[in-house]
Amino acid sequence: MPRFSYIAKSEEGLTKTGFLEAKDETELAEALRQEGLFLISSKTEDLSSKDKKFSLSLGSGVGSKDKLFFIRNLRVMTVAGVALPRAIATLADQARNKNFKRALIKIQEKIIHGQSLSQSMQEYPEIFPEIFQNMVKVGEESGTLEQVLNNLALQLEKQQELKSKIVSALIYPLVVLSAMVGIGFLMLIIVVPQLAETFAELELTLPFTTRIVIWLGTTAKQYWYLLPIVIFGLVFIIRQILKLKSGKRLFDKLFLKLPALSKLVRETSSASFARTLSSLTASGVPLIKSLEIIAGTLDNVYFKDSLLAAVEQVKKGVKLSETLKPYNNLYLPIVVQMVEIGEETGETSQVLEQLATFLEDEVTNATKNLASIIEPLLMLVVGGAVGFFAISMIQPMYSMLEAL
Repeated sequence: MPRFSYIAKSEEGLTKTGFLEAKDETELAEALRQEGLFLISSKTEDLSSKDKKFSLSLGSGVGSKDKLFFIRNLRVMTVAGVALPRAIATLADQARNKNFKRALIKIQEKIIHGQSLSQSMQEYPEIFPEIFQNMVKVGEESGTLEQVLNNLALQLEKQQELKSKIVSALIYPLVVLSAMVGIGFLMLIIVVPQLAETFAELELTLPFTTRIVIWLGTTAKQYWYLLPIVIFGLVFIIRQILKLKSGKRLFDKLFLKLPALSKLVRETSSASFARTLSSLTASGVPLIKSLEIIAGTLDNVYFKDSLLAAVEQVKKGVKLSETLKPYNNLYLPIVVQMVEIGEETGETSQVLEQLATFLEDEVTNATKNLASIIEPLLMLVVGGAVGFFAISMIQPMYSMLEAL
């Protein structure tokens, strides 16, 4: 999508400049009109291939911790009255990530030459996503940058905390599965071929399950070097499928249908929705723009589609709570009810913050329950695999003893 630099005027007659991605000038003018601006002139930015490559490479390796460190310290320094260029230069010196350091140095230069912080962030969307840009922009225009940075830091902290809880719940099952696969593979290539030679020397009639295990063992020993290729091939195929819209929809629908994961996915996505909308509305970002931003941050395509549909309804004057009611398979009833309460009381931001905290606690409990469910299932799988192997290899020996 092309990127435009524009000059626009507000209803008060103030001139504003900035950068925005749009399909054409018509879409650019419409986007600015929604922000209360009238397009005066625009120009498509023509980045050289080198600049594009550099811009794309900047996002890699810049994690949430780096961004959180930047936001927290930038807030402290702005509250202390440190000039913005100097604050960013100081943070660039402290940045450990080289890509992040280079981006902050460039941002400092742009600010010195007259650009705002939000405009400078637009140059690096891989590092500073749209939620950063819009919240900082509102903070600059309203003079509440310190509060906006505080909201943004809280948003990042909660997102990181939520992700870490989910990852922690999944680490144990993955470790057990990896260990089981590794030990099983070693037994197939070391133990099984030796037992197969013994059975061959004794000329025993082998059961069907034993022949299967021996075939797996000899095949694994002969073509062991193909295992990494097969694993990487499967990972590559799954990633390619997920890049397709139909493939992504299939997996997202599967996660929403699986009994053990469905509630966790719904609570996680709803918590992210509530927390982000709370931060954006508290910072003064318009509701329609907030919903568009959140739709871009959610991973599940069905939640994304529901918010994009909600945007169209809200534009027509429909309340947000009413637009969410048809999606009872996605949003828990408490989500719709709390949004409705927020709309009635005029305290949407505070209500959504409380809702997000509640849902995040529910996700914590759900991840604990998920671990307690997965553990016995893993024991059954491991026990079944070990039992199948043991019976398959011991059964011929019992047949031999009976023959004696």
